[in-house]
Amino acid sequence: FPPAVFPLSCVVQNYAWGKVGLESEVAKLVASGDPLVQIQPDQPYAELWMGTHPRGDALIRDNRIPQKTLGQWIADNPACLGAKVKDAFQGQLPFLFKVLSVNTALSVQAHPNKELAAKLHAQFPEHYPDANHKPEMAIALTCFEGLCGFRPVEEIVSFLQNVPELRALIGEVAAEQLERSGSDDPRGVSAALRVCFTRLMKSEKKFFVDQLNMLVKRISQEAAEGKDTSGSNGDLLLRLQSQYPGDIGCFTIYFLNPVRLEAGEAMFLGANEPHAYLHGDCVEIMACSDNTVRAGLTPKFIDVLTLCEMLNYTPAPSSSKIFPAAQSQLDPYVYLYDPPVPDFAIMRIEIPASIKLYLISAMDSASILLVIQGTAVGTSTAAASEMSLHRGSVLFISANESISLHLSSPDGMLLFRACCLL
Repeated sequence: FPPAVFPLSCVVQNYAWGKVGLESEVAKLVASGDPLVQIQPDQPYAELWMGTHPRGDALIRDNRIPQKTLGQWIADNPACLGAKVKDAFQGQLPFLFKVLSVNTALSVQAHPNKELAAKLHAQFPEHYPDANHKPEMAIALTCFEGLCGFRPVEEIVSFLQNVPELRALIGEVAAEQLERSGSDDPRGVSAALRVCFTRLMKSEKKFFVDQLNMLVKRISQEAAEGKDTSGSNGDLLLRLQSQYPGDIGCFTIYFLNPVRLEAGEAMFLGANEPHAYLHGDCVEIMACSDNTVRAGLTPKFIDVLTLCEMLNYTPAPSSSKIFPAAQSQLDPYVYLYDPPVPDFAIMRIEIPASIKLYLISAMDSASILLVIQGTAVGTSTAAASEMSLHRGSVLFISANESISLHLSSPDGMLLFRACCLL
């Protein structure tokens, strides 16, 4: 039998927003995963891709396996996915697993549902490269900040009253409509919110740059005088404006919830949920797609009309955006993040130092295992030989295969396991 459990060498993406050199969790994982890798101190290390995406197909680190990449191996051995996954996802690995190290904000964006994805891909294949939806989930490794979903209306109304530059962009009629919309009429609230956000995003470039400059000047002065600028969300505004000067995305902070995740906390981003990552390190999992509709905080192609049409305009408090993990009934060291989509789930496995032997159990799905901390020797009847596991190691585990870990680290282990639970 060819080995069905094997180590991977994964692809790094050096996007400009990534943390630089060894400040990046991605760089640290890569450096400890492969001592031969040279980390460039002035290069951004933004994302580590663990999967079969054509722009970052993982290399197989086992010279007994003839296939060079995980994508080729799965194509030749589709049963490794597990029977249900193989049938449901046409013989493809349904998820892309990542580590992100975010230094400057990522664009304000949303991902289309399947229906819209198919339409966008047919009309604009150069911007929307496939016909799949792209739900995603982020789990913080360090303190992680983002924007996610529309704020409760009273918060947005308070900004409309405290930030005259914002009100000028949206216009008096739309602002009053939102102020008058009552909580007893959620559809009216969503309609008013849609009008306000669309007016903001479609405002004339020169006009919004002037308003943004006025706002930045006013907040800088207030801050210099020691005044409290929180009524204008001053700190975040100045930070984003310094990263993306003159960008309409700076104003979205008045509409979208700030979400702050501590290590181990997660947020799930379903279709049409507006979001932007601001800072920190996380593991992320998503359906295998590249479809992103952007509208600000980015030099890339922006599609304001599509974004404003597709968004979910349901206001909700930021606390509702934190996605809970459930401790496994069968294994107290496993915490499961199982979002309401079939494409993926993640297990966080925290093995205490007192445990010297641990079984990574078999499941009816292919999975990818990432070691964040700790060391062990892994053995499996499906592996060619013993595998040394340490920080930065990534393993592919075929469906219905298990691994015994012989732990050797004084502080236990932290692992993440990406899989598909059908």
